Amino acid sequence: MKLSVVVPVFNEAGTVEELLRRVRNGRFPKEIVVVDDGSTDGTREILSRLDAAARQATGSENSFQVIYQPYNRGKGAAVRTGLERVTGDVVIIQDADLEYDPEDYAKLLDPILTDKADVVYGTRFAGGGAHRVLFFWHSLGNRMLTLISNALTNLNLSDMEVGYKVFRSEVLKRIKLKSDRFGFEPEITMKVAKQGCRIYEVPISYHGRTYAEGKKITWRDGIAALYCLIRFRLSD
Repeated sequence: MKLSVVVPVFNEAGTVEELLRRVRNGRFPKEIVVVDDGSTDGTREILSRLDAAARQATGSENSFQVIYQPYNRGKGAAVRTGLERVTGDVVIIQDADLEYDPEDYAKLLDPILTDKADVVYGTRFAGGGAHRVLFFWHSLGNRMLTLISNALTNLNLSDMEVGYKVFRSEVLKRIKLKSDRFGFEPEITMKVAKQGCRIYEVPISYHGRTYAEGKKITWRDGIAALYCLIRFRLSD
């Protein structure tokens, strides 16, 4: 099994190098596809250095790629760009902000490796590892969006908005993604549900950030997610 890790990045100079170190140190054979989404805080310079170092290492130029978007288009657009380059049997989406820990890969991959699932979602709300206690309204918003998503898809997810999502590559090949920004999460959920994929959830650890620490998602993204749920329920 070859694992492809897609890492969308926007202005994460303080975390991206450590995140990529953790991903590389994992035990699964993998390729890493990093998509910089128009960063302006020094992230690009860090990625350029890491990319150059990888190209000097024997054989690693094929296992570590950095793609530079010309301007900020959003997480969904960055993920789409990354998915165009992957060659693995299984694909995991990995945010670059260290809120999600690559140590959880083994748990996330197990339902696919044992042929129980086609898609695996992490969940921050159903047990699992350590969780930083943060914003009530974010938690409530996530749960409300998940409830609406479940009503529209007839699934029983506990955390539709979670960043950790894992897919068999053949599932993604059957899906045409359109959302540019954080609408990626509800869009992909709606589309894998329509395909009748076997979906599992796995409890994960979560180390959330404050806005002062770099958190980017806002209430406006919640409204956009609700719109995307309805849009992709009614059409592809």
